[in-house]
Amino acid sequence: MKNQIRNIFVSHIHEDDSGIADLKNLAKAHNMELRDSSIRSSNPNNATNHDYIKSEILGPAIRHAGTLVVYISPGTKNSDWVDWEIRYAHRCGKRIVGVYGRGAADCDIPDALDKYGDALVGWDGRRIVAAIRGEIDDWKKSNGEPPRPRQIKRQPC
Repeated sequence: MKNQIRNIFVSHIHEDDSGIADLKNLAKAHNMELRDSSIRSSNPNNATNHDYIKSEILGPAIRHAGTLVVYISPGTKNSDWVDWEIRYAHRCGKRIVGVYGRGAADCDIPDALDKYGDALVGWDGRRIVAAIRGEIDDWKKSNGEPPRPRQIKRQPC
């Protein structure tokens, strides 16, 4: 079976750069190739002006993506950049999927993900791919709470 290709933006903290490659490999093992336009240490931007970074670098990359994937680890909850990326993706009408990084199922999630996320899944390739495709909207927190319905209004950017 040929891999389905999806354009995504992975919202994450730079300490998790290596986890992004693992995420892409996991999806590929489940017949989905992820084209990620997020900024990583291997493709840094040298801009220092936050408004410029948001409007000229992050904004266009998020608008190009079909889905914003939030890679969740211990430091994700407190990242102002991750929070901004989630809120911006929501304003653009993007699907937002939270993915707990390998071994990070007990981490707190960013407030913006709790408010605007469409799905929250663990480190399971089948469920990650299904969430990105929009086939599941499960919302499972690390404490085992059952899924809850999400009713989010989307508007184009």
